[in-house]
Amino acid sequence: MTEEKNAAPEGAQNGNAEGAGNKEGAANGANTEYPKPQKTDTAGSKKKGPEGGFDDTPVPRAPPGYTIKFTLHRANNLPLADINTFSADPFIVAQLTTGLPTRHKEDPPLTMRTHTIRQNTDPVWNFEWIVANVPASGFNLKCRIYDEDPADHDDRLGNVHVTVPSVNENWGGIREQTYSIKKRMVSKRAFILRAVAVCFGKAHHMTGTLTVSAEVLGRTQDDNGGRVYTVGPQFWIRHYSPLLGRLLGQKEPNDDEDQVSRRTGRHKPEKYNFQSNQMQLRGPVPEAMYHRYVEFKPFVKSMFTAKGVRGFILSKALHHQHARVYNFDHATDYQVFSEPCKEFTQKFLELVHYDQGGRIFTYVLTLDALFRFTETGKEFGIDMLSKHTMHSDVAPYIAFSGEFFIRRLKHKDRLPPDEGGHNVSHPPCDIEGGPPDEPPKKDPAYYELVIDNDSGTYRPNAALLPQLKTFFELNFPGLHIRTLDCQGDAEKMQAMKEEQRERKKREGQHVVYTQISRSSSVSSSDEEELDRLEAQGEMSPRHLRHQIQREAGAKVDAMKFHAKDYRPRSSNPPANAEDAKPDAIPAKQESTATGV
Repeated sequence: MTEEKNAAPEGAQNGNAEGAGNKEGAANGANTEYPKPQKTDTAGSKKKGPEGGFDDTPVPRAPPGYTIKFTLHRANNLPLADINTFSADPFIVAQLTTGLPTRHKEDPPLTMRTHTIRQNTDPVWNFEWIVANVPASGFNLKCRIYDEDPADHDDRLGNVHVTVPSVNENWGGIREQTYSIKKRMVSKRAFILRAVAVCFGKAHHMTGTLTVSAEVLGRTQDDNGGRVYTVGPQFWIRHYSPLLGRLLGQKEPNDDEDQVSRRTGRHKPEKYNFQSNQMQLRGPVPEAMYHRYVEFKPFVKSMFTAKGVRGFILSKALHHQHARVYNFDHATDYQVFSEPCKEFTQKFLELVHYDQGGRIFTYVLTLDALFRFTETGKEFGIDMLSKHTMHSDVAPYIAFSGEFFIRRLKHKDRLPPDEGGHNVSHPPCDIEGGPPDEPPKKDPAYYELVIDNDSGTYRPNAALLPQLKTFFELNFPGLHIRTLDCQGDAEKMQAMKEEQRERKKREGQHVVYTQISRSSSVSSSDEEELDRLEAQGEMSPRHLRHQIQREAGAKVDAMKFHAKDYRPRSSNPPANAEDAKPDAIPAKQESTATGV
């Protein structure tokens, strides 16, 4: 990371200050006392504008730590969280804390979430988590076990603490050691269900266990061991939200060419499905990439700190939006890679649908190299969510944020146009061998990622764009990377994004609005109705707020109707179930999909 440090702006040589005491402390092992970082006020006298943005507080100096592989093997006798199946859908959120000081007290802890095991109180994960720069003073690994509940809050099934007072190269590690789950942290509902199951012979024990391993892989090869970070594994997660897709008018792209209706012979209508994505990249992110929220309005600080009534409400609302957008359920896709590779880059291109439809995405890169992104647009940003705040889950500090889009090059063996190559791209040009008329090419060398720092929430420093480019080149092998400064390259950036929007108007998919069942699946009758509406070509409301008002109005009318029915009356019998159904909402169609 030497080149990255040298490319940092003035005052951003994070962690390069000499710390003489650390060399002596390195020999003391667990007794090392690390110096606290020198805090920097982001609203200094040399800086104009609101407080926030780039923060040049250095990473505290410390000797290189140890790279440790944690393995969360399995759990037994977990409490029951589902009364219908007498089972649970468990997953673990692991949090690692060490004695290393952080740059700021609001820096998020190092966490990792496992995948979910469905309907099993004796789940087996065998989930590996590799962390670098764990200090010789040891660590505390806190494992919170939850039951996944997409429609409600996740129930806590218990906690396990693994505390190691010191670590060195000769440490024997932890070999599949079993720890008892603390009952006092179990959800009352899950604990009662477990007790009932024991009474009726459905379960044999009240005490659950978790089996964990930890192994030292060696010294971390860093100059400065002042921060712990995730090395691996690399993984991607794709979340689906049919309800949010219906509200935003966004449909799931139909990547399957065989999705043809047997009855009509035409392609089946796509389902509403808003997609959000997460990719764990290989750390560490460059040390200089450290940005705080910008206090461009008086309420912003209270929103990020959850102080005061207004700040508490706004913070809660954004946390809830983040949980809804990045919601885990049975439809969530998940895959693990051992390291950055060509296949990992291909999966990224698949998640962004290659160069189809002129899409533009909003992204956030966290301090632990978690890359979150969704498709964006005017309606999505203004009417639904505070974009980067939602993606960061109201994190005070992140590494980087902005927007990006994908372009396909005509010649993969030539440089992109911006690098002086005799080449053209789609958009804006029509190039054969890919969308919209042919399937996309799979080779990453055909594609260019155009990424910027266009984020009013965090306002990343444009001088760090070269480091961002290098970081993405390492994590997405074979992909061309181009960076744009939202201020210095404002005209070029706006022109390219306008080309994306024009391409979306031309290649955008048809959106069909209708009211279907509450489940995420589409029945055959629903598909027939969508076919009929698609053939009729009915128009949808012009603006997103009309859709939301229609949905909200229907729910209010239904609540009023049911409240009237369930009012206690002695003379009138209750209404029939047939009469209790609200009138169907007229279905409509829009010829061109709007940006989200």
